[in-house]
Amino acid sequence: MRWSSSYIPTLKEAPAEAEVISHKLLLRAGMIRKLTSGIYTWLPFGLRALNKAANIIRQEMNNAGSQEILMPSVQPADLWQESGRWQKYGKELLRFKDRHERDYCLGPTHEEVITDLLRGEVRSYRQLPLNLYQIQTKFRDEIRPRFGLMRGREFLMKDAYSFDCNDEGADKSYKNMFEAYNKIFTNMALNFRPVEADTGAIGGNFSHEFMVLAETGEDTIAACTNWPNCTFAANVERCAILPPKTINSDSCPDMEEVATPNSHTVEEVAEFLHVSTKNILKTLLFMADGKPVAALLRGDRELNLIKLKNLLDVDELEFATPEQVQQLTNAPVGFAGPHSLIGVDTVIADYELQTANDWIAGANKGDTHVLHLSLQRDCKITRYADIRNAEAGDVCPHCGKPLELKKGIEVGHIFKLGTKYSEAMHAVYLDENGKENTIIMGCYGIGVSRVVAACIEQNNDENGIMFPPPLAPYEIIIINLDPKNQAVNAKCEELYVHMKEKNIDVLYDDREERPGIKFKDADLVGIPLQLIVGGKSLEKGVIETKIRKIGEKSSISAENYKADFENLYQEMLNAWK
Repeated sequence: MRWSSSYIPTLKEAPAEAEVISHKLLLRAGMIRKLTSGIYTWLPFGLRALNKAANIIRQEMNNAGSQEILMPSVQPADLWQESGRWQKYGKELLRFKDRHERDYCLGPTHEEVITDLLRGEVRSYRQLPLNLYQIQTKFRDEIRPRFGLMRGREFLMKDAYSFDCNDEGADKSYKNMFEAYNKIFTNMALNFRPVEADTGAIGGNFSHEFMVLAETGEDTIAACTNWPNCTFAANVERCAILPPKTINSDSCPDMEEVATPNSHTVEEVAEFLHVSTKNILKTLLFMADGKPVAALLRGDRELNLIKLKNLLDVDELEFATPEQVQQLTNAPVGFAGPHSLIGVDTVIADYELQTANDWIAGANKGDTHVLHLSLQRDCKITRYADIRNAEAGDVCPHCGKPLELKKGIEVGHIFKLGTKYSEAMHAVYLDENGKENTIIMGCYGIGVSRVVAACIEQNNDENGIMFPPPLAPYEIIIINLDPKNQAVNAKCEELYVHMKEKNIDVLYDDREERPGIKFKDADLVGIPLQLIVGGKSLEKGVIETKIRKIGEKSSISAENYKADFENLYQEMLNAWK
């Protein structure tokens, strides 16, 4: 493709609305344009990257035995009412009526539609297992769409669904998709991690998220430092913390009260007593299904509400109100301690508190704390458990090496749904004995448009995008520095034809523009390899080159460029391995 006949409207500056790097660069590189809040038009240059991502996904899904279909984006309400999600999904579900006053929605996901399809077709165990996928536009009416493609309302998504006779088959399908996803993101040349995650609103009983690592990511994951020998990674909210190998039973001096006026927070108490927050024990009070519960953890740690709620097996878990705290401790908020609580029968202590036996805690008295609190001697602990978020330096639950915290952007999510939808919508099959059984399902999604944005968040510098070759709209750009020079034009045409013959995606910048503008645009749009042809370099018998990721210029022979180009092209590919 020649730049002069292409629609690549680059911008010198990003619009004020753009917040994150990918949004700014997608707009500046002429890849997308905003139509309205959270909805974007893909321009030719951006669409090439989007299609490349979709094709990599399509190839690996096909290789994994999944079959492509295309379902309607408009879905009838009765399916969602049947599954129970019409009321539960929330305002993100864009609902509307047709001319006959029948309720519909724009599909944010397709569990109901695919389940309805299969329950009308699958009759026997002989028809299972099945795995079907689509690549299709979704719509979720986000209350605050932001960050461009990262959190838009309309987006392109690959969603796949597996159907099996039993849990063993469902586990096999899940593993198959897990391996396919690893191949997909590896083939995209992205730095990613699969992480254990919660199932969220989709439902199910097990899931993994696939995170593209980027400093600008919204999610924090705990990953083993022993990568790739150990592939463990999990959201900090889900990452398991192992109990200590040894329990500290050192003797502890008698507990004594100390005045701590106006010191309500852990930080204020630590500053007042001239101690580390690690020496302070936090007592957090909750109402769990209406019953008081105390959770204890080290002062510098963060409680994990999901872990605590799952541990207690309750439907509602809420922080105690200031009035309830007063009733349970005889003290205002900020001075609760675990040693003399009133009417609190359940006291959960974090595993880590077993590593020491001398703590500072609230005295259950205003403006007062206690020194030398021993949980073993002074408190009645219901149980020790994992109730905090993982932090850097914690032990990997798989191999025992230290964990590190990384920022990530979710681009894929796989679920073991079980019978959540098939049971609600009566999707069944007859086994070999003629007995009716419920189909076991799985769900596997990739945000295709989000992949492009996440790729840019991970791969950029002060000059623009640095596309990895598999996702780059074009792999090579030929930059003509002097379109009025016949020798330069001839060499550029020769290079252009050669690249086309080798089936390499090539963009030829033949514009009547100053070299500086061409260099800046080439860096901005992030094409992996630049071939720079100018009159002075041709006089020296060379073509200048630049691998965008490396940044340094080099050269190849202008006459014998074919052999040199093979090595240069391989060097460019190796830069992304």
